[in-house]
Parts: sequence; C-alpha cells; structure tokens
Amino acid sequence: MGMKQALKSLDAFPRAEEHLLQKTQSGAFVSVVGLLIMATLFLHELRYYLSSYTVHQQMSVDLKRGETLPIHINVTFPALPCDVLSVDAIDMSGKHEVDLDTNIWKLRLNGQGHIIGTEYLSDLVEKEHSQKHDDGKEHHQENHLHGAFDLAAEELIKKVKKALDDGEGCRVYGVLDVQRVAGNFHISVHGLNIFVAQMIFEGSKNVNVSHIIHDLSFGPKYPGIHNPLDGTERILHDTSGTFKYYIKVVPTEYRYLSKKVLPTNQFSVTEYYSPMKEYDRSWPAVYFLYDLSPITVTIKEERRKFLHFITRLCAVLGGTFALTGMLDRWMFRFVEALTKPNARIVLR
Repeated sequence: MGMKQALKSLDAFPRAEEHLLQKTQSGAFVSVVGLLIMATLFLHELRYYLSSYTVHQQMSVDLKRGETLPIHINVTFPALPCDVLSVDAIDMSGKHEVDLDTNIWKLRLNGQGHIIGTEYLSDLVEKEHSQKHDDGKEHHQENHLHGAFDLAAEELIKKVKKALDDGEGCRVYGVLDVQRVAGNFHISVHGLNIFVAQMIFEGSKNVNVSHIIHDLSFGPKYPGIHNPLDGTERILHDTSGTFKYYIKVVPTEYRYLSKKVLPTNQFSVTEYYSPMKEYDRSWPAVYFLYDLSPITVTIKEERRKFLHFITRLCAVLGGTFALTGMLDRWMFRFVEALTKPNARIVLR
C-alpha cells in the first residue's frame, strides 16, 4: 500500500469526482473552437513535415567537358516585326554556334500583343558572319550592293513598313545549344542588308529595341530557382540604344530525395544601356554576354526529422489547449458575473 500511495502522489493529472464537474455552454463552445484550431494546426504541421526542404550542401570545381549549354529564351519585342529580327550566337573564339541543334521560333504579334502568325526561325539566325560585326559591315556592302534595291528587297521594305505602321511586334522563343565557353548571343536587325535596314528605319536611331524578357534560363528549372531576368521590361520612348546583360552562369546540381540528380545552371546578371548617338554607325541590339563560373553548386533535398515534427506538434497543440482552458475560465467568470451580480467571484 505504501508503494501505491507513493505512486499516486506523483500523479500530475488528478481526477475530480463526476458530481463535482460542471459543464457549461460556453465551455462547449470554447472546446469546439479549440478542437478546430488544433486540427487545423495539426494538418499544417503534418504538411510542413512531409514537405522537403533544400540545403546548399557543397561547392566543388566544375569538371564538365565537351557538353553543350542550353539557353532557353522567350523575349517579346513589341515595336519590331519578326521579318527584321535575327538571332546570333558567338563564343569567345568567334565561332558561330547557332548552326548546331538550334530550335528557335518567332510569333507575330499585333498592336494588342495577340498572336497573328508563327514561323520557324531556322533561317532567321544570322549565319553569314564569319567575323565580328564591324568587319561584317564591309562584307554586306561588297556582296549585297547589287541586290539592295531588287524586287525582293522592295517587297520586304513594303511589308516591314506596313507592319511597323500596324504596330506589329514579335516574340522570339526556343532553345540555343552552345558550347560551354564564354560567349554571347544577341537579338537585333543585323540580319538585314544594311541598305534595306536604312530604307526601312531611315537611321539606326529609329530602331526601337524595347523588349520584355518572359523567360531566360540556362537549363531545366528546379524547385525554388530564381532567374533574375524573368519578367524584365525595358520600354523605350522616342529614343533607342543597345542593351547589354552581363551574365555569370553557375553550374548547379539539384539532388532530389529520390537520389535523382538534375544538372542545370543558375546565374547572376548586371545590366548596361548605351543610348544611340546622332552619328553612331552601329545598330541597336539586345546582347546577352555570358561567362561560366568554375565552381559547381550542389543543392540537396532533405526530409525534416520526425523528432522535430513531434516537438513542434507538442508545442502547438499544448499551447492551444492551455490557451482554450484560460479562455474557458474567463468566459465562465464573465457569464457568472452577469447572471449573479451579487455573487462573489472566487479566483481559481
């Protein structure tokens, strides 16, 4: 008996006799509200526990060799028709990489931004340059002088001028596969014969390269990735110039809970805008100049520990239970004070 009494004295949850318990409507209301709150918090904590989270685990030297770098682009030019736009990609050796596995499309847009036509862009990419753009000017002048005002050129000039008057724009999207070396790609009117471009725009200052970058990425997307150029808008009014985006590409490996590894890339970017001058001989363009970091970042998914879940659950449910108990006592005293104004409220 002594041992049993000693154990009973350690009971932290003594039970009162049934006839000493008093049940009230206010207590029932608080109990129901408390149960709903605890059920909601339990489901929230359970979902939080089951969801994975990412950890930047390590950095290492990038050992990839001989692979290509996929560049996903989706850019709208609201003030330039599709017929004048071209895409060019050059690596640091000066070699054009666009002749590889390139899939680029362009969508004709009306003044309201609605699609009115589509075209495959395989022949839109400028493939005739074998030197830099400044050397290419003389190449255009020597080889295309005799055809600048032929019938095809006149038809193109009329078509583009009508599109400009109608407020047509163009969306360029697709994938460029380039070598994993520093380089750049740009979207511009450089694919036009220089005389045709002069006839259409009457000077480089009238080429409006306003653009909206819907998506620019260097590989597949993983959970939580942020591409800093997505949603970028650069709209020009009564002026023109060249935009240059300097991009630092960081090779990344994303490791899922299933042990699947997703190779991709993150990037950071800085921006520079150069307005056109009155006697500037270059033509406006949008350049994306990229370089690769020698460091690979590994991001790993992990599951939260079960003991962490139990700890949070006890804290949330215990706190809610204690709070509803306090609320029940306060409501009981308040109701008792209203119904028995002369009664003495004893603090329990």
